[in-house]
Amino acid sequence: MTRPTPETLAHSARRARTTAEPTADRAAAPATPAVPAVGAPLQVSGAGSLVRSLEALGVDVVFGIPGGAILPAYDPLYDSRVRHILVRHEQGAGHAATGYAQATGRVGVCIATSGPGATNLVTPIADAYMDSVPVVAITGQVPRPAIGTDAFQEADIQGITLPITKHNFLVQTPEEIPRVLAEAFHLAATGRPGPVLVDIPKDVLQAQTTFAWPPTLDLPGYRPTLHPHGKQIREAARLMTTARRPVLYVGGGVLKAGATEGLRRLAELTGIPVVTTLMARGAFPDSHDQHLGMPGMHGTVAAVYALQKSDLIVALGARFDDRVTGKLDSFAPGATVVHADIDPAEIGKNRTADVPIVGDARHVIDELIGAVTVEHAAGRIAELAEWWAQLSDLRARYPLGYDEPADGTLAPQYVIKRLGEIVGPDAIYVAGVGQHQMWAAQFISYEQPYTWLNSGGAGTMGYAVPAAMGAKVGKPDTVVWAVDGDGCFQMTNQELATCALEGIPVKIAIINNGNLGMVRQWQTLFYGERYSNTELGTHKHRIPDFVKLAEALGCIGLRCENAADVDKTIEAAMAIDDAPVVIDFVVGKDAMVWPMVAAGTSNDEIMFARDVRPVFDEDDV
Repeated sequence: MTRPTPETLAHSARRARTTAEPTADRAAAPATPAVPAVGAPLQVSGAGSLVRSLEALGVDVVFGIPGGAILPAYDPLYDSRVRHILVRHEQGAGHAATGYAQATGRVGVCIATSGPGATNLVTPIADAYMDSVPVVAITGQVPRPAIGTDAFQEADIQGITLPITKHNFLVQTPEEIPRVLAEAFHLAATGRPGPVLVDIPKDVLQAQTTFAWPPTLDLPGYRPTLHPHGKQIREAARLMTTARRPVLYVGGGVLKAGATEGLRRLAELTGIPVVTTLMARGAFPDSHDQHLGMPGMHGTVAAVYALQKSDLIVALGARFDDRVTGKLDSFAPGATVVHADIDPAEIGKNRTADVPIVGDARHVIDELIGAVTVEHAAGRIAELAEWWAQLSDLRARYPLGYDEPADGTLAPQYVIKRLGEIVGPDAIYVAGVGQHQMWAAQFISYEQPYTWLNSGGAGTMGYAVPAAMGAKVGKPDTVVWAVDGDGCFQMTNQELATCALEGIPVKIAIINNGNLGMVRQWQTLFYGERYSNTELGTHKHRIPDFVKLAEALGCIGLRCENAADVDKTIEAAMAIDDAPVVIDFVVGKDAMVWPMVAAGTSNDEIMFARDVRPVFDEDDV
């Protein structure tokens, strides 16, 4: 018998997390809409039952591609009020569903057929799993008698996605379709959100059944853990009012819980500095004086220092991932840790929690506010003047910045900074993965929640264009910009054809440095400038020509190659609201992302620029 590894046990615990009702009270539509009764039972096909279930669940849009096994579902969908957006690749459908969910707080839905259609959803499903995004993926399957026979376009998508879904279903009878759909949406949207897959054999879709709504959910063991234990809250409040060097370490869970208003109240009540992870940008205003910025591999020096030298870390909806901690055994060696998360599997997984708190971030923060207020009334108030003096000094000495390219080429950081300044904080910014992602996180000021979307955990190249499409569908009155790289853009740009045909006027800023930029940066720093297979040809040969490609895909194509034209090019794109716009920003190839903590090293070894390391020694505290 093979013994389970700690990693396997942690994953099993994560899949079995026991929380139930919705936790977000965002301004957007609720994650789980009210489910009305639909009157007398109806005789329909399984496919009809599927579509009527989606309607009853309040679904307004799905992203997908038809194929043989899922085809029966497309006939009733033809007459449905549910909008279907025909994508050009199933990966685009999955990322669009993710972008829709991240922008709106509602469950995103994607549809694919069996076999390769379903397996093309694996990457976006994994991406949504890593970033805790509520997505329901509906896949067709070969008829039940053919399952296990290696039938045409058969794939065990339930087994394939077992490690990357919160839960998944193989529907066995048409009668269970309403219940399974309702359970899938409930699981995806509640507790720690995540993707759920529903696989439906073709003969189940074709069979006749009786549709009735609402169904009775059958989820034994799925119980809410929303409110934290009072003893842990009181202990956390005591630590927060007696610590000398505390930090609020804020992760994406605060956004998932709709807890940003409470976070601001807690921060201002305690005076504790705040750091927001890559997934939490916008959860706390960048302009707020208590915000130190983003921690981690490419975080600000002040944020990295604050965590590293803290005596108390209050982690809210964060998971102590390697990009934040650096070398784990050297991370924040003097800190007591309060770790609050809705997922008990995360607590203690990477860093031991001295005060573990299981609960929804909104409830945790609200109850911390009450407990800290009691501590203050008793005269216990943290004295943080010396701590803030150290942090303010670091913030002044090591501000985010960049050097102009020595060869006179356009600085990518300047492009992104001006984009944020011209477009403003009300837009939604969607990033691909790589250098441009880090610069977008660093140089755009995020003042509001749910305005920054990116692939954080999986780091999926090709995420930006389809995710921006999904975000724009969910928020049609909001300006949506994708900041993409020339490498990422070439992976999923075909979805711009979808945008053009469906009337989805996204705007794409390609940061075109002619290379796989982050890989090139690592080759420069760690591989002796041996640039193996990182040049893309988009500079030297202009293959592809992004302006011509944009026009071929039904978009407006623009190009900018010098700083003097940056503002007017962005403004020209902003003036177009009836078609997708693509800007090819041709930038220098040698720009690097700073600061940087090299993979596998301690945060104490953070580099502010090449060969320039801030020294965090005991004299600093």
